[in-house]
Amino acid sequence: MKHSPLPRPEAQIDIDSVFHAGIGRLTGGLSPAALTSAGLDWWMHLAGSPRKQAELAQRAWSGAFEAWMTPLRCALDGGEGRLCKRAAADKRFRQEEWESYPFNLFSHWFLIQQDWWQAATSGIEGIEPAHARMVEFMARQTLDMMAPSNFIATNPTVLARIQEERGANLARGFQNWLEDLHQLLGTDTPEPSDYRVGENVAVTPGEVVFRNRLIELIRYRPTTKTVRPEPILVVPAWIMKYYILDLSPHNSLVRYLRDQGFEVYMISWKNPEKSDADLGFNDYYDLGLGAALDVIAPQQTDRVHAVGYCLGGTMLATGAAAMARDGDARLATLSMLAAQVDFTEAGELSLFISESQVTFLEDIMAMQGYLRADQMAGTFQMLRSNDLIWSRVIRHYLLGERTAMNDLMAWNADTTRMPARMHSEYLRQFFLENRLARGQFEVAGRAVALTDITAPIFCLATEKDHVSPWRSVYKIGLLTDTDVTFCLTAGGHNGGVLSEPGHPRRHHRIEDRAQRSDHVGPEEWLADTPRRDGSWWPAWIPWLEARSGSPVRPEAGGRGHALGPAPGSYVFA
Repeated sequence: MKHSPLPRPEAQIDIDSVFHAGIGRLTGGLSPAALTSAGLDWWMHLAGSPRKQAELAQRAWSGAFEAWMTPLRCALDGGEGRLCKRAAADKRFRQEEWESYPFNLFSHWFLIQQDWWQAATSGIEGIEPAHARMVEFMARQTLDMMAPSNFIATNPTVLARIQEERGANLARGFQNWLEDLHQLLGTDTPEPSDYRVGENVAVTPGEVVFRNRLIELIRYRPTTKTVRPEPILVVPAWIMKYYILDLSPHNSLVRYLRDQGFEVYMISWKNPEKSDADLGFNDYYDLGLGAALDVIAPQQTDRVHAVGYCLGGTMLATGAAAMARDGDARLATLSMLAAQVDFTEAGELSLFISESQVTFLEDIMAMQGYLRADQMAGTFQMLRSNDLIWSRVIRHYLLGERTAMNDLMAWNADTTRMPARMHSEYLRQFFLENRLARGQFEVAGRAVALTDITAPIFCLATEKDHVSPWRSVYKIGLLTDTDVTFCLTAGGHNGGVLSEPGHPRRHHRIEDRAQRSDHVGPEEWLADTPRRDGSWWPAWIPWLEARSGSPVRPEAGGRGHALGPAPGSYVFA
């Protein structure tokens, strides 16, 4: 794959990069030009639409009347009316304290403003759709920040806690804020977590059998007397530590596969440094997926079940297409877990992917050599600001409580970086230009096509995924000509994948596309496919077994040479 040429002369890049990097520290990596152009587009089209202006004026008057009258109506009908229950539908205002005056007035005022801004940022003719989504998103972020639940004087729960504890909660909250500030500025060492890699997370016994400058390959031997002849290779995303799939013993997907009679190999990516800035997709493919396959399946007659998670699934699909193009048939099956191959409907994350935004990030990365984890994390937090930002502010700083850490939160805090060229190529060629879905993405200098893949595919999506929306993941059935089994499970991007048997409130839907001769849209598929209670893991195992050889006695040595015990060394970087 050819590297993208630099858009400006090198001397000019130095000046621009320094300037943009400074701005990026203030904006969390967001491009002011992208935000400004979207806002200007919205404002000019709104200014040129008298009909929309009249509609918004009418909404403002009726909203003001409703804001004043709703508390009175609630008092008269005992809180049973539709308007009275409206605030309770928002989880920020579900506590009983919000039903009393004047807090019921605050919540209703806020929700009316929220409705008004929703109307103001939608239905305007002529505005670019991407700009409309950006303005609506930023308006929602601003409103979420100004919600009455976020302030001491307008949050009845916080006021009651202050009275109960005589302000001790605010003292604890201030101490929590200072600790978080010092940690953010890097002036304090964070408290050690109760979850430590190799001690109570990432503890499935294994051994590192291969290492190069980019990956460690970890092997996990099955615990059964016989083993399937085709091992499993797991390719996690290069922006995460691998042990999301070997979290705790009770929810470790690696442990579960091992106990079902599969030999499992896991790629553990190195956390890149500035010296790795020039590593691109081809390097990650060659040194990652390609190198791992050469260790596990050195002969063309060897067969492997490949599993890709998130961006690792995108790389796996790309690599599978390249291997099919080149006549390499070592992949027995592909399992894609919350992974996209088409990025035209990539959800709200696509709001941050534009020419202006990508160029801005490239200038920031030119100074650092990589994109820092906190610069990525801010974007993901904005997608769920109520859950990941403001609820934290209320609990940690206003109520003076600390959220109890769990294994998933500990993993999420164990951040990684992304090398500059790799991140730039991924954003431009996958997100911005959608080259993989169009058959234009190049591996080893030649384009690949997903339609070349002949290995059967198991595709998993999650219902509440903000990173890989399930309707976007579902498109793999349109872009491939092989047998696709699609499974939709409850949960989000990470929690839905970690749906071990016995997990409460889990369900899934699953269907093999080969059972239908015609294409079915995602909404029709959702309506027609019956819901099954329980984890999707037990449904995946028979799928793998049906496409595996008969169990055999395990090899004494196995592939690769033991270099040390799991979890290896790269995971600690």
